[in-house]
Amino acid sequence: MLWSDPRDEPSAETRQVQERLRRAGPVLAVLLLVAAIVLMVV
Repeated sequence: MLWSDPRDEPSAETRQVQERLRRAGPVLAVLLLVAAIVLMVV
């Protein structure tokens, strides 16, 4: 990429997906933790 090239701005769709992933990450981590605890108890 040359210094004169315009910066690649992510499209609105890409930004929306990234925000969803950012929100889903911690939720998935908590769900996995709960599932692991349940499996250990059972």
